[in-house]
Amino acid sequence: MQNGPAVRRRKLGAELRMLRTGAGLTSGEAARLVGWHQSKVSRIETGASGVKPADLGLLLDAYQVRDTHLRELLLMLAGSEDAGGRHGWWHAYRGVLPPTYRDFISLESQASAMRTLETTVVPGLLQTPEYARAVTRAAVKDLDEDRLDTLVEVRLARQDVLRSDPPLVLSAVLDEAVLRREVGGPKVMARQLERLMEAARLPQVRLQVLPFAAGAHVGLTGPFVIFSFPSTSDLDVVVLDQLTSSLYLERKEDLMAYSEAFHTLQFHALSPEESLDYIAGIGDGA
Repeated sequence: MQNGPAVRRRKLGAELRMLRTGAGLTSGEAARLVGWHQSKVSRIETGASGVKPADLGLLLDAYQVRDTHLRELLLMLAGSEDAGGRHGWWHAYRGVLPPTYRDFISLESQASAMRTLETTVVPGLLQTPEYARAVTRAAVKDLDEDRLDTLVEVRLARQDVLRSDPPLVLSAVLDEAVLRREVGGPKVMARQLERLMEAARLPQVRLQVLPFAAGAHVGLTGPFVIFSFPSTSDLDVVVLDQLTSSLYLERKEDLMAYSEAFHTLQFHALSPEESLDYIAGIGDGA
């Protein structure tokens, strides 16, 4: 288990190593092409040190990487910037957001798909402003109104990934407790349930409810997120959210275990169509 930045460096380094070998270059030859010492290339490839976006561009040129989307993805991993050198929108909030949250947002913004199990609250990408405010107030101690407003603003800005082109493909399994827990009061919860039904009808969203009747399940150990990226599965990562930090799992064994767990949860959950009816029933007081 690693923190976000360490995972990003390791994944970026592994991808660069594959690109270099694919170009038929040794680390020494690559270093000479860009005017560096061989040790710098080695440190980057092992994840021991990061690489500035400008330096990464030199390496990608040396390896003759023409795939624009892959270049943008690797540049994001290198420094949370796009190919034009522009920081992601969340950098405007760097004085408010902890590094682990910024790193999560940057991964979310570049992922092509996201699978998530939620056992306590509605996924952030599907929260209403009122629900987000109530959750944030409860989760973060001693918040003044200005900082609360900012954190809610960030939560809502994250939801743009569902409207981007192409949009993030979201698959979510929600434990019934998420729907039954009254966050923010009856009116806030009623609107939140309506929002879930609206989202469930989007082609890029697959929403399933895991009812109490399903009994014990593999997700009882806690919520998790699996990010998948275009062009290469080697960048996929599992995120476990903790009270004060996030843990990132990158080993193939971990990815396989969590992918299988999510598939099992989907199998035992209600179908998307049944889930819509189930949410509607809860909203009607069933």
